[in-house]
This record gives sequence, structure tokens and C-alpha cells, in this order.
Amino acid sequence: MIRRFIGIAAVAIMMVSCNEQKTAYVDTTVLIKEYKEMKDVEADFTSKSDSVRSQLDSAAKAFQEEVQAYQSQMNSMSESQRKEKEQELMQKQQMLQQQQQMVGNRLREESNSVMDSVVTKIKDYVKDYGEENNYTYIFGSNESANIMYAEEGLDITQDILTELNEGYGGEEAESTEEEVAEEE
Repeated sequence: MIRRFIGIAAVAIMMVSCNEQKTAYVDTTVLIKEYKEMKDVEADFTSKSDSVRSQLDSAAKAFQEEVQAYQSQMNSMSESQRKEKEQELMQKQQMLQQQQQMVGNRLREESNSVMDSVVTKIKDYVKDYGEENNYTYIFGSNESANIMYAEEGLDITQDILTELNEGYGGEEAESTEEEVAEEE
């Protein structure tokens, strides 16, 4: 009889402790989209990409001008001069394409690396947040809707986003500090 009571009590305690699990979820799409550091990183890479594109466009324009100059002069050239110039232009075109591909790949790899580091930072923060606030689980939700329903009040996205943004200095914080210094 006592064993049965202890067994029932143990099951009851386990059920109560299971019911006390604290869970929440975070909309990862919102976190990544609204996190100030991610915005700064994206702006930086947009700027770099625009700069590189401008340089490559000017090289492509110079190449096009060289092709047009050749086309206007080719009738006055000998057969061997035309073949030599065409060979030279083909090599330049290949080099230009290779350069564009290399630069594009380098930018993409650099961007992926920085983005991955920011995503890792966000994940680590959510983990620490969960531990500090005694969560058993914090689920991630995104546009593919892996959380179809959650009780109201379980979405802690804005809490985490606010704390992440407050913890990130970044370009906006630096410009605000500069503005305050200038006003003094």
C-alpha cells in the first residue's frame, strides 16, 4: 500500500514538473530582419557590392570601347593584324569574366561568413536568454511556419530583439554618440 502511494506520488510529481516547463518561441525571420547589427552588415555589403560593381562596370565599358575601336579600324587592318587583335580581345574578355566571377565569389563568401557569425550570435543570445529566464524550450519560427499555433504570450521575439539591439552598439549608436558630443 505504501509502495503504491509512493508510486502514485512520484507519477504526480513528474506530471506537475512536466506541466511547469516554460516554453516560448521566437520569430527568427523578424529577429534577423530587425536586428540592427544585421541591418548594418547588409548595408555594408550592399555598399561594397555597389563599389565593386562600379569598378567592374568601368572595366567592362573600357573593354566595349576597345571592341568598338577595333570594329571601326578592322577594315584597314591586314588579316594577320585582325586575327591578332581578335585573339587579344578574346583573352581580355575571358580575363574580365574571370575577374567578375572571382570578385563575386569572394564577396559572396565574405557575406556568408559575416551573416553566419551574426546568426550564431543571435542563437547564442537566445540560448543565454533561455537559461537566464528559466525556459525549458525556445522554439524558432520562420516563414515556413514550423510553429502553426502558440498560445498568446509565448512569442518573445520583441523582448529578445529589444535586448539584442540594446546590446549592439553599431553604426546607429556611434552616430548618436557623435551627435550628442557635437551638441555639447
